[in-house]
Amino acid sequence: MHTAVGNTPIVKLRKLVSAGDADVYVKLEYYSPTGSYKDRMALSMIEEAERRGTLRPGMTVVEYTGGSTGSSLAFVCAAKGYAFHVVSSNAFAAEKLDTMRAFGATLDIVHSPTGKNTPGLVPAMMARAGEIAAKPLHYATDQFRNRDMLVGYAALGNEVLAQLSAPPDVFCASVGTAGMLMGVAGALKARGMQTKIVALEPASSPVLSGGAPGTHSVDGIAAGFVPPLFDRALVSEVRTVEESAGREMCRRLAREEGIFAGTSSGLNVVAALQLARELGAGRTVVTVACDSGLKYLSGSLYAEPASR
Repeated sequence: MHTAVGNTPIVKLRKLVSAGDADVYVKLEYYSPTGSYKDRMALSMIEEAERRGTLRPGMTVVEYTGGSTGSSLAFVCAAKGYAFHVVSSNAFAAEKLDTMRAFGATLDIVHSPTGKNTPGLVPAMMARAGEIAAKPLHYATDQFRNRDMLVGYAALGNEVLAQLSAPPDVFCASVGTAGMLMGVAGALKARGMQTKIVALEPASSPVLSGGAPGTHSVDGIAAGFVPPLFDRALVSEVRTVEESAGREMCRRLAREEGIFAGTSSGLNVVAALQLARELGAGRTVVTVACDSGLKYLSGSLYAEPASR
C-alpha cells in the first residue's frame, strides 16, 4: 500500500501562465489509488492509530466526510480488513458516495435540502458520526481534529522539495481540514525553507478571512468554521477565490494543460496564477490538483463549455 500512496508527479503549467510571470507547478495527487490526495491522510490516520493500539482488528472505523476522505478511508479499511461506517450527504458528488459503497463502506446520509454545502451541514454530520463512534469497538478518525494526518501530508512537502531544482517561493492550497496545508508547511519549515504559505477559500464562505460562513459547491473545503488544525503562525496570507473562476479554471486545465481535476483544484490554480503574476519571472509557485475530474462527471462542472 505504501508504494501506491504518494510519490505523485509534479508538472509545470505551459499554456495558462503568461510571459513574465513566475513558474507554476501543480502536484498531480489524482495519481494516488482513489484519485485523491486524501489517500495520504487516510493511511497515516489508520496506521498511527494502529501503532498506538487505539485501533485494533475487529473494530469499525467511523468518519464524517464529503467523500474524498471517505473514499480514501474506505480503500485503506478494505485493504486492512476494517469495517467502515461513513456519515456523508447528498450535497457531495454522487461518484464519491458510490466509491465508498464500492469499497464496502456503510453510508449514513445527512440530507441537504438545497443540495449544497450549507454552514450547518458539516456540524450535523460531525454530530451524527459522534453518536455512531460512541458504540463499543468503534474508532472515530475525526478528520478535523486528527493530527495523525500531518504525518501523511508532510511527505507531500518533502516530495515537492525533491522534485524541484530549488525550493518554491510560494505554496498555496484551499483549506478543508487544513491538514494538507499544515503538513506541507511544517515539513518545509522543518527543513529551513522560507516558502510563503497561502491558504485559499471560496469567496462565498470567507471564514478564514474573518467573514461569515456561506453556501458553496466546492467539495472538501470551507466547512463553515476555522478548522482546529489551522495554524495561522504557519500561514503568510489567506486569499479568497470566486467559485465560478475555479470552475472555469477546471475546464481550461483539462482542455489546455491536460490536467483533469475537481473544483478545489481549479480554485488552487486560479490563486497560483494570481500569485505568479504578482511575483514575476524567476520565481516559483506550487499548488495541488487535489483529485480527479472523473469524480465530477455526473454534475455540471464539465457539462459547461470552457472559454479560451
